[in-house]
Amino acid sequence: MEMSGQTDNGNASGKTARKTNMGNQAERTARDTKQYTTTGSPAALSQQQAQAMARQRQQPEQIDLKELFFMLLAHWRMILLATLAGAALLGAYCTFLLDPSYETTASIYITSTDSVISISDLQLSAALTEDYAKIIKSRTTLNKVIEELGLDLDYKALGKLVSVSNPDSTHIVEITVTCSDPELCRDIANALVDIGVNQIYQVIGSSMPTVIDFSAAESVEEITDSLASWLVKGGLLGAVLVCAILVLRSLLDTTLKTEEDIEKYLGLPVLTSIPYYQEL
Repeated sequence: MEMSGQTDNGNASGKTARKTNMGNQAERTARDTKQYTTTGSPAALSQQQAQAMARQRQQPEQIDLKELFFMLLAHWRMILLATLAGAALLGAYCTFLLDPSYETTASIYITSTDSVISISDLQLSAALTEDYAKIIKSRTTLNKVIEELGLDLDYKALGKLVSVSNPDSTHIVEITVTCSDPELCRDIANALVDIGVNQIYQVIGSSMPTVIDFSAAESVEEITDSLASWLVKGGLLGAVLVCAILVLRSLLDTTLKTEEDIEKYLGLPVLTSIPYYQEL
């Protein structure tokens, strides 16, 4: 009987010990599970990512010029092709489509033709110089030039070819004509001088202005830009356009491409990465 009692007591003690061990193991499992939930669960990781992105948004946006430079350097072939294409396009435009432009200038002197010129005459002519320029480009003067030369233009179109200027501190009015025909350019300038001087005399009523220079054949100059300048402009335009597109695309691209991007923008360490494998 004693042995039976001892056996029952031993069994009870063993059951109690097993229950204690199971309780301790359950506590450890619960503690580990709680620790995993607070540190390693997907919800916690998502919360950490959200906090990191929130901190990143609070920081002012910075442009890494060094990164942009190396990005442009990596696309040097594209930039070179754009430069050559721009130069070719504007070179072709200059060669085949652009009409040459010519320019000539005639000038008149605004003052009295009397043998004795007083200070008041000089002051009056200086004050009226701008008025004389307006008269030369008036509708009446331009229509008379069109009628005399038989031009197939209206006065507005002719006025765009003519500019009248007054050099500073002078009584000189310069008439400049720009068009694609050198002979027509010279004829328009000389007709403006003749008709403009008579029109000024009729309107102002004082003595007629003195002609300083008529336009001559040797005074007509070509002002069209050279082919080399158009090539340079086209190359620069193509390069700048492609660089602007590349920079804009880089600034608008918010995707994460490398491990450094994850650490930089999310503030999270990279535990592992899966290499990309492509079957041949």
